[in-house]
Amino acid sequence: MDDINLHYRFLNWRRRIREIREVRAVRYRERLKRMLRDGDVLRYHGNSDEVGCFVAARPLSKRNRYFEVTIIETGVRGMIAVGLVPQFYKLDHQPGWLPNSVAFHADDGKLYNGNTVGQQFGPKCCRGDRIGCGISLDGEDGQLTVFFTKNGHEVGNVEIPASPDGLYPAVGMHSLGEEVLLDLNAEWGMEEDDGQMIVDSHEEDWARLHDVKVTGTLLEYVGKGKSIVDVGLAQARRPLNTRFHYYELEITDAGEKCYIALGLARRDYPKNRHPGWSRGSIAYHADDGKLFHGSGVGDPFGPRCLEGDIMGCGIMFPRDFNIDGGGERVYIVRTFFKLKKQNLYNFDEFESQYVV
Repeated sequence: MDDINLHYRFLNWRRRIREIREVRAVRYRERLKRMLRDGDVLRYHGNSDEVGCFVAARPLSKRNRYFEVTIIETGVRGMIAVGLVPQFYKLDHQPGWLPNSVAFHADDGKLYNGNTVGQQFGPKCCRGDRIGCGISLDGEDGQLTVFFTKNGHEVGNVEIPASPDGLYPAVGMHSLGEEVLLDLNAEWGMEEDDGQMIVDSHEEDWARLHDVKVTGTLLEYVGKGKSIVDVGLAQARRPLNTRFHYYELEITDAGEKCYIALGLARRDYPKNRHPGWSRGSIAYHADDGKLFHGSGVGDPFGPRCLEGDIMGCGIMFPRDFNIDGGGERVYIVRTFFKLKKQNLYNFDEFESQYVV
């Protein structure tokens, strides 16, 4: 009798071991739809009308908290998304579109944080670019810091609610020909001194920052905002030229009064003056839609701007323009501003003198 009981106990033990293995196999199984995986290569396998999505088998953790995706081919539209999602995320949605997910999208450089409407976050990505996503575990209780990188440099980060079940690496695609190389074991660089993650704040892109905080490609006013001299100024390190003649920004948060100005200014422009207010500057002001050209009094120019609007500024240089030419010469250059509201572009132009 004892031998029989021992035999049944052994069979029950083997059955339980098999069941545990089956449960683990289901739990730690990668999921993908409208994609093909060949080793570490993921390819879109749809008709461009439907989203394809890949979710890794295991979530990011203390031991493995970063992964990377290298774009091999952008395909027709380059609609590639890299981010984190819950384990049983719906595979017919791009990462970042549904609640409890977050992703950086290569085609528009926007961050999607549980919403189909993204916020401007970083540069667009193309063939050969390497997009990384990782987590920092030093956030506040109940919060998780997710950061994104491009070619080894941090683009920015975002705080999201921590998930008790973890967040899983995910890749989304949405057009023919898209192909990426997946590295789930990538490592993020560490400082030798204190072991903190290296952060690229993009501050090297700016010659001057006064009462303005830089986080990735986001600019945030951090001044007092109590008087007319409490102005924040961010001035780029390099001027516009014949090769890079245009730039733009998206208003992600209009603040209390949307006192945002976009324009051009001389190198030694006063730090506590809005662009356009003083000599040697010109700017389009979002709060009243006026153009300020070296004066504290603006002229009606365009519509007011709100959260979500995209403002642009550029220069149309004459054909004979030569900034390296000897002597002093006065050029008449056409400066233009763009404004995108409700998916429509409105163009306005004016002329100003640029002395070289």
